[in-house]
Amino acid sequence: MLRSLFALAALAAPALAAQAAPAASAPVSDIQYRVTFDRDAAARRLVHVEMSFRTKGDAPVLLALPVWTPGAYEISYFPRWVRNFAASAGGRALAWEKTDYDRWRVNPAGSTQVTVAFDYKADTLDNAMAWARDDFLLFNGTNLFLYPAGRGFDFPATVRIVTDSAWRVVTPMAPTGPANTFAAGNYHDLVDMPFFVGRFGLDSVPMGAHWMRLAWYPQGAVDGAERARELAVLARLVPVEAAVFGDTPFADYTTMEIWDSTYAGLSGLEHQSAHVDIFAAQAVGDPLLTSIYAHEIFHAWNVKRLRPAELWPYEYEREQPTPWLWMSEGVTDYYADLSEARAGLIDEEGFLGLTAGKVTHVADAGPTALGDASLDAWVHMTDGTDDLYYDKGSLAGLLLDIQIRDASDGKRSLDDVMRQLYREAYLKGKGFTAAQFWGAVSAAAGGRSFAEFDARYVRGRDPFPYATVFPLAAMKVRIDTVRNLALGVGLQPDSTGAVVVTEVRPGSMAAAAGVRPGDQLIAIGPYAAIDRNFILSARDRYTTAGEPVTITVRRGAGPTVPLAARVQLQSRVFAHVLKDPAASPKAKAILAAILSGPSPAPPR
Repeated sequence: MLRSLFALAALAAPALAAQAAPAASAPVSDIQYRVTFDRDAAARRLVHVEMSFRTKGDAPVLLALPVWTPGAYEISYFPRWVRNFAASAGGRALAWEKTDYDRWRVNPAGSTQVTVAFDYKADTLDNAMAWARDDFLLFNGTNLFLYPAGRGFDFPATVRIVTDSAWRVVTPMAPTGPANTFAAGNYHDLVDMPFFVGRFGLDSVPMGAHWMRLAWYPQGAVDGAERARELAVLARLVPVEAAVFGDTPFADYTTMEIWDSTYAGLSGLEHQSAHVDIFAAQAVGDPLLTSIYAHEIFHAWNVKRLRPAELWPYEYEREQPTPWLWMSEGVTDYYADLSEARAGLIDEEGFLGLTAGKVTHVADAGPTALGDASLDAWVHMTDGTDDLYYDKGSLAGLLLDIQIRDASDGKRSLDDVMRQLYREAYLKGKGFTAAQFWGAVSAAAGGRSFAEFDARYVRGRDPFPYATVFPLAAMKVRIDTVRNLALGVGLQPDSTGAVVVTEVRPGSMAAAAGVRPGDQLIAIGPYAAIDRNFILSARDRYTTAGEPVTITVRRGAGPTVPLAARVQLQSRVFAHVLKDPAASPKAKAILAAILSGPSPAPPR
């Protein structure tokens, strides 16, 4: 999953799920789900869900609902949005009880056909959640679809969507039978197929022999020119990413977008043949959208199929920490940058600029092991390292790629590593191990050992060796330290899009001015808190300690309050990654090959 770009603060993480030993349900078969979302349900922000199945005898059926969505590495406790749970057979109520917060035990009382039903509150705007408006619904299968606990996940199922006749349904799940009916061969696929239901825009463009679909809400969010641009970008990215693995494992691909004026960021969540984006409404046309598309599409290979052994198979009742998120997310982000370059969407200077931003982030964060940052993803660290595995993992991928290309005289690359792991792990039905990863890296580099790299830069906390490795690809790094504005607050957008102060650090300029937690931040000087760039603008403007500045806030429903403040400064690191004109021909060839990549082929 791509972290929410430019979000002002991270949400607090809930406690981790209890590690209760699972109990097994009686066997069930012929599983069918019926999801009802009509105008009445939409007005109440509710989804009605029915699950019917066949069973035998009196043995209890134990049904569970996931507590997280793969790709969103946090426990979300989806059962907390369930209400009005009931069970029935042949028109008569069946007894049931909860055995844990995520499990319901139903007594079939000899019935062979059982239906359970509940309402689900869909009011959370998040890629992994369910969210409704008066004419629209987003939901993920992990939100709604119960499974028989302890019976495995290889059961087939069908899903029928019941909705207003004027509304449409889009999902990457395969259609079957009557209209708005879909089928999946197993539970993993079933819950990896998000749904849009309601009134939304839909368009498509050919992608080889298949189609790239784009769905967006609300209907008027993007005009025809922007829609055509987005579709063209999406279709250009798939061939260059498929070329890395030599395989296109999906037929059609669907990009599903929500544009919302209350959302203060850009975020995406991957699925095996789709991804769901949530964008701030004012971000239409933003070039960063392309980076999100590239990242989420690459996940169709790296994470949804090729993934660490700790994540194979997915489990849904507990967290699954792994020290390899830097590979799953960070290396994916490296390939997002490469894909933009290889598809001709950014030039060499653009790639170097993206790399410089990541070097800056890593330098500013302080020493952190990549394995630690990966494991910490589940608890949302508050020390500034909560998403470090993205940028630091991306740079680790670049450093490995350069060293492989240099050692093999340009004959091999990180592309070969990804392809080998895909074949030896995913295509053989398992997750990759540390030994497989480092073995593939070493083989691509002609037998060179990367044990020291692993010990110092992945499991260790040594600064990355930019000075020795980047020149091998005609690049050099210049790091500058500047002093600029330090406001001293934590910020978070609320449900209306207002920027709210969540924390005021003792001794900060905000504390001295009288800013309080709960205040709505209106402006810093002339820089209004209405978009994601205002903090950066203020930092660039105020660089003199003691300079007077007005911090404008609003308290409750009252008028705005101007607070007199004096600028405080803090040191920040900024990196510049430059092409070295004096580099050797070999180094220049390596950089060119990194940016050109394997020859793309049309998706099969």
